[in-house]
Amino acid sequence: MRHPAERSLHLQRRLSAWNRQRLSPALPSSDWLERVVEDAALLALEGRFVEDERRTVIERAAEAPRDADAFVAWFEALKENGPGQKDPLFPWLAEVAPLNSMRWFLQQEVAGEAGFDDLVALSQIKLPKVAKLEMARNYWDEMGQGHSGGMHGPMLELLSHALHLDPDCEDIVWESLALGNLMVALAMNRRYAYQSIGALGVIELTAPGRAVQVNRGLKRLGFGGEARRYFALHATLDVKHSEAWNREVLRPLVAAEPAVAVALAEGALLRLNAGARCFDRYRHELGFDAAHGICA
Repeated sequence: MRHPAERSLHLQRRLSAWNRQRLSPALPSSDWLERVVEDAALLALEGRFVEDERRTVIERAAEAPRDADAFVAWFEALKENGPGQKDPLFPWLAEVAPLNSMRWFLQQEVAGEAGFDDLVALSQIKLPKVAKLEMARNYWDEMGQGHSGGMHGPMLELLSHALHLDPDCEDIVWESLALGNLMVALAMNRRYAYQSIGALGVIELTAPGRAVQVNRGLKRLGFGGEARRYFALHATLDVKHSEAWNREVLRPLVAAEPAVAVALAEGALLRLNAGARCFDRYRHELGFDAAHGICA
């Protein structure tokens, strides 16, 4: 019988491979019916994975206010009291981590990156116009406002090349794969539409503080501005994105239908829990002593 961690790795690798396949453009094939049957089995596995994750946050999410202004205040407080916030891993990356540790960390982060632009595009389908317009503005920023040099995805690829990261690396921990698989699952299944919006919103809310420290660490290790551009940009731009997301997406959705507050809260907590789980595993793998801020 597999150890629970081994089962988790097997499941997350399977879901990750399936996500790469189902999100990639393709042409019609003669085996389409067989693929539909395979997809149905994988959809069931994905659904059970998400429901298992939801059970870990459902009680806290139920405490979220149904009043729009109170909900936004509750949501913004997650920056201070949400899972994984102020993790000691990031000051260590900024000030102490050697190059090999930074490379390992970024290898995991790149593997867990599901593509914010695509997730926003999938999540905005059929939303009310105010929320839809703000998500469109967010997507346009991700697309470099129409200029290929400003697209965020290629900036991450540039960083990967600068650090010689391996896109096909098999040394990826299951927690990192699970984070990416969770974000894809929420965005691809419309029953989790509001969870996806909450998860995307909390990324905008909490990522800047971590991005600042990763950027500092890369600069300390001698990487130039072009290689660091992805993290330098997200350290500042996401602050504005978060303010607009909370005002133009979260608040109007809750004001129009207070019941969605719980689903939005679930999504935020799901994403934060998945991130915190990653940070714990990263510290363990890097031999980082969180109590003393040193590497063993």
